[in-house]
This record gives sequence, C-alpha cells and structure tokens, in this order.
Amino acid sequence: MAHVHSVNVGRPKSGLSKRLDSGIDKRPVDEIHVADPGPKGVGGSGVEGDAVVDTRHHGGTAQAVYAVAREELDWWSVDLGRDLAPGNFGENLTTAGFDVDAAIVGEQWRIGGSVVLSVTGPRVPCATFAKHMGVRGWVKAFAARGRTGAYLSVTQAGTIRTGDEIQVAWRPGHGVTVPELFRAWMGDRQLARDIVDAHILAPEGQAELERQLARWER
Repeated sequence: MAHVHSVNVGRPKSGLSKRLDSGIDKRPVDEIHVADPGPKGVGGSGVEGDAVVDTRHHGGTAQAVYAVAREELDWWSVDLGRDLAPGNFGENLTTAGFDVDAAIVGEQWRIGGSVVLSVTGPRVPCATFAKHMGVRGWVKAFAARGRTGAYLSVTQAGTIRTGDEIQVAWRPGHGVTVPELFRAWMGDRQLARDIVDAHILAPEGQAELERQLARWER
C-alpha cells in the first residue's frame, strides 16, 4: 500500500547560507497539519510549525509541501555510501510504495481521510541544498538524476500522520510529468515552449516559465 513513511518539519538553522538561516534541516514528527499558506513572498510553509526563512524563493501556495519517495532516499544512500534519514532532502512528506517522480503536474493526492494535495512541480536544487548535503558537485549530480521529488499545494487542509494511505484522486490528461517540467526548467527550450503553449501550469508557474523562455530567447 502506498503510504506516508514519515512527516517532517524543520527549524531555522544557520551556516547554510551567507544571508539567511534555512529550514531545510527537517526531522520526523508524529503528525503535521497542512493548509494553504498564501502567496509566495507572504506565506511560508504549508506545514504548521515548519520553518521557511527565505520566503522570496521558498514557500507559498505552490510550494506549500515538499514530497520525496523513501525509495529515492535509499537510491542516494547507496550512491553516497551513507544512510539518508527521512527529511534529509528537506522534504515534509516522505512516501513509501509511491513513485513521487511519476506524478503528473496538477494531479491530486488524497492522504488519509481528508487531506488533498495537488502536484505543482519539481524542486530545483540550490547552493543551500548542496551545503546541507555536504557533497561536492551535489547540484549537478541531483539535476542529472532528474528525480527531484514534487512540490504540492494544499487543496484540502487537514492532518497527515505516519502510515496514512496515499491515493491518486485525480490526474489530468496532458501527461506532463514532474521530471519533464524539471527538464524544461533546466534548459530544454522546446519542452518549455510546449508546456507554456499547453497552459497546464498554475498562473504563478506559467508566468515564471514564460519569463525564463523570454530570457533564453533574447
């Protein structure tokens, strides 16, 4: 059964960025309450008690919750030669028996009895993530792997607990996966153009990808 392996929250941690603390260092808890935090720049995490320090680049409706498959952590544990605990990638939701990276952008997950989360897109690795991992060339390696986990918005608020079942409640017909959107963000211009023209993204994501394309095409 696809289920929640762990739910994780972070507290502000210093030393990972020159300018700000970071909430990337997340640790397992028994349960989390999720709700829409509001727009990026105003709202932080969609997980109650979870730190988002850099609200310019993180948090807000489209990045309310971050999910990573336990199986992906296991793959990296072998590759890096060290055990990766739940929350090690800064994820709020560690799944088991569920292929997060097969998710279609816009699909909805029902978790437990009432929570509904909607897939908004991939996680793009940054220097803070690299410093947190302490791995030379981490951003390049993570990007090359291309299985980034998924950001989610909160469609229906509620409480998520370890062991809760995860079901795909609805899936759009366009077929664009989270890894494909990641490839578009990382420089596949034709794929980016196709996604922009299809208008499958939420308004914020659509506008951001359009701006990226405009920069590339100058």
